[in-house]
Amino acid sequence: MKAITLEQYGDPEELRLVERPQPKVAPGEVLIRVRAAGVNPVDWKLAAGRLDSIMEVRWPLIPGWDVAGVVEAVGLDTEEFAVGDEVIGYARKDMVQLGTYAEFVSASVRMLARRPAALSWEQAAGLPLAGLTALQTLDRVRAGAGDTVLVHAAAGGVGSLAVQIAVARGARVIGTAGERNHAFLRELGAEPVTYGDGLADRIRKAAPAGVDAVVDFAGGTADVSRQVVRQADRVASIVDPDVTGQGGHYVWVRPDAAGLAELAGLADAGRLSVHVDRVLPLAEAAEAWRLNQAGHTRGKIVLSVG
Repeated sequence: MKAITLEQYGDPEELRLVERPQPKVAPGEVLIRVRAAGVNPVDWKLAAGRLDSIMEVRWPLIPGWDVAGVVEAVGLDTEEFAVGDEVIGYARKDMVQLGTYAEFVSASVRMLARRPAALSWEQAAGLPLAGLTALQTLDRVRAGAGDTVLVHAAAGGVGSLAVQIAVARGARVIGTAGERNHAFLRELGAEPVTYGDGLADRIRKAAPAGVDAVVDFAGGTADVSRQVVRQADRVASIVDPDVTGQGGHYVWVRPDAAGLAELAGLADAGRLSVHVDRVLPLAEAAEAWRLNQAGHTRGKIVLSVG
């Protein structure tokens, strides 16, 4: 199979499109013919060695954890899916090596759900990691109906999904973003505020009594969040671990089939869409990483595989 690989920790220029053996399929797993793979910041951060202290990596490394594709084969005692099923997955394994930037990937059924029919292959591939991150972060701060929820970096890949999930739950959403993304946030159901100096004052103007919960997908927002939230334990960040010292929560997304199924259900109900900023072929993974590193995309970058 064709796959993107690295031989050692490095930058986007180290990525190579090569031939690799198809992965084996263990009991409780399926083999997926990949149609599209989502690109996430963790992909290039891991490849740069920035997660070496916490994750076991084996070489050559095939990056990628997001996948949308078709079940090609099933392992022993795997009854949840059949050949031909269309699936999405957050395929993060305990040992990092055989990822989704490839024509085939194997994944445990605990990482998978059926592809929502309402989403294209590219949109579906952009949903798992970002969608689960948004969902689990909102769950951690108990965001629900009647709450006013502040979403930092609301126009990004994770933030735009968090806005839609919170709105679907019946929350009022205030989202921080640059002015060029304000119209986009309004379309998602959020009330935009411009980030930068004076942000806390602008949030207070929008919510004079404070906000009920804060989810941070940007980093560097702890002081603002503390000033505007009513309860310190209803702040969560996926960027700043130090938030725990202020009574909040640091969130690292976990694979969760039930959560994926919930996200797929929202998509099929017309309440959740994935904005895809760019689609590139697998061979241009290095360019996809460079675009992702620049941090100016709206929504997701996705690799088209098959």
